[in-house]
Amino acid sequence: MKNIIGRENEIRRLDRAMAEKEAQLIVVYGRRRVGKTFLIDEYFSGDFAFKFTGSEKQKNREQLKNFILELSAAAYTELDVPGDWTEAFFALRGYLESLKGESKRVVFLDELPWMDKQNSGFLNAFEWFWNSWGASQKDLIFIVCGSATSWMVEKLDENKGGLFNRQTCRLYLEPFDLNNTELYLHSRNIFWSRYDIVQVYMIMGGIPFYLRLLDSELSLNENIDRIFFRKRAELWNEFEHLYHTLFSNSEQYIKIAAALSEKRSGLNRAEIVKKTGLPANGNLSKMLSNMEKSGFVRINPKYGNRKREMQYQLSDYYSLFYFRFIKENYGKDEHFWSNTNDNPARRAWAGLTFEQVCKDHIDQIKQKLGITGVLTEISAWSNPGNDQENGAQIDLVIDRRDRVINLCEIKFSEHEYEIDKDYDRSLKNKAAVFRDVTKSKKTIIMTMITTYGIKKNMYSNFVGKEVCMDDLFLRGMI
Repeated sequence: MKNIIGRENEIRRLDRAMAEKEAQLIVVYGRRRVGKTFLIDEYFSGDFAFKFTGSEKQKNREQLKNFILELSAAAYTELDVPGDWTEAFFALRGYLESLKGESKRVVFLDELPWMDKQNSGFLNAFEWFWNSWGASQKDLIFIVCGSATSWMVEKLDENKGGLFNRQTCRLYLEPFDLNNTELYLHSRNIFWSRYDIVQVYMIMGGIPFYLRLLDSELSLNENIDRIFFRKRAELWNEFEHLYHTLFSNSEQYIKIAAALSEKRSGLNRAEIVKKTGLPANGNLSKMLSNMEKSGFVRINPKYGNRKREMQYQLSDYYSLFYFRFIKENYGKDEHFWSNTNDNPARRAWAGLTFEQVCKDHIDQIKQKLGITGVLTEISAWSNPGNDQENGAQIDLVIDRRDRVINLCEIKFSEHEYEIDKDYDRSLKNKAAVFRDVTKSKKTIIMTMITTYGIKKNMYSNFVGKEVCMDDLFLRGMI
């Protein structure tokens, strides 16, 4: 396990599962490229009684043939191709029974959703296998994994049939935070400044597969050009493939993602319907739910509003970067990123995306503020108003159970952020409008989240708390 970066919680949970004295059905899911297979392979050092990986585009008959070939290799004997998945799992049962002894029997089925072809009978056969035999084997560790998070949740987590409440361990792998991203880059001999690490995070997120493509001998700009903008670059066709492998009817999901990419604060359900032309029915609800479960959409509650008025915000960094820069610029300039180093559009993108980074590091922000143990609600807030004085928007609201509210302003800059007279007035106005509109009686603390802190001057005293870029690299709660 020495090659695993982070994942302390997941390792601890796998340790507990291995120590149990009854059969374990472990469900592992998370966004494509996030490192699910790597974690399981490294944790078990590849020592599986049986491992099989489903194929995305193969027909059911081909999947069955591949399954039995792998099983034949594991059993050192030639087995007949099964007629269906029930026969396939019965053959697996026979093989596993031959291994019964003192050690755990570990089975790993990777990319499980790809095995469940239409009319394949796969899921019913798996239910039968587990309920009739697997669940009674005290030394059996059965791991199922898949990138199609919506399938994994619907078919396994929320199963209403024979697999209802059968999983004994559920692991959802999230992307790396900034702390683990830095550790990962260091493990690959990339020792960039934290300012550069934040920038690469705003492009790739904490996705190990993407980060692995970075070349330690190139600068950040050169890497981004090579990976995204050069002709036939390594991720030149990642977008279509990503959505196609995660979602059926991927075109509709892409419509939703494209609509959400156009507004930084997100869209409510009615706005999504208007922009995409998709009908406002249960299918739309399911797609939005699937995108949230897969980590592509964040649901942002608006302070004081009911759940039905929540905003849906595109939160996948790669998707955001694709719509903002790659879609229209790929192949036109192989040095696009280097040539736009001081472009106003790029600076605007950085400022907006840094807000996303902060929202993904709320635990670290709470650590810096000293409120880790305080129950909080996270939201955004805005008041359109009818003039400049009454209009106000707060990037991040931390509403605390200890009767304090942190109103957070987020700024991404190359140097210390300097508050001038006009911005000082704006901050005070925001706090006043928030108090007036919400009628809150709680203590309000204006909080600035910046890259390098606030430059002390005659206008900086209104800010009660500061969080800097380095604070976002704090180790997350375990």
